[in-house]
Amino acid sequence: MDKLQTKFQKEIIPFFKKNFGYKNNLAVPKVTKVIVNVGIGRMMSEDSKSLEPIILDLSHITGQKPKVAKSTKAISGFKLRKGMPVGLVVTLRGKRMYNFMDKIINIVLPRIRDFRGVKPSALDQGFNLNLGIREQIVFPEIKPDQVVKTFGLQINFVTNAKNREEAELLFRQLGIIFQTKEKNG
Repeated sequence: MDKLQTKFQKEIIPFFKKNFGYKNNLAVPKVTKVIVNVGIGRMMSEDSKSLEPIILDLSHITGQKPKVAKSTKAISGFKLRKGMPVGLVVTLRGKRMYNFMDKIINIVLPRIRDFRGVKPSALDQGFNLNLGIREQIVFPEIKPDQVVKTFGLQINFVTNAKNREEAELLFRQLGIIFQTKEKNG
């Protein structure tokens, strides 16, 4: 077991059982999966050969080969034909998920320039955390001098939390720093 998974088992589960009255470990809210998306629609219209370096970079970042998402219908205004690749998707679970979350929390977020914490509005109505990263260069596996094409990532941490308070507390316990409201003036 890696560091974050051990922390979840030894610290977070007992914390939730004590403070929220859970009797069963399986009832404690947890991150069930992490979904990483990369939109490639605009890049594909420029150059159809630009997909390979993006797939390679994304598989280095996540440790898993991405699935190519294809368009389901044609939209002439976007020069999009049915079946064209429009995105890459990776769904992480288990050990890979915990390794990826550990990397995001301890390496990637601190490396982002002017990072002051995750906005509380990043938690959606399903109590999942959604992060956007502008460039893949902040990941330690990517060597900036070897990057062919820069791209952004959308990362969704899917939880089974029952309310917003539990979800935010879960992410805080995992080590994600949220922004605090500052007074103007």
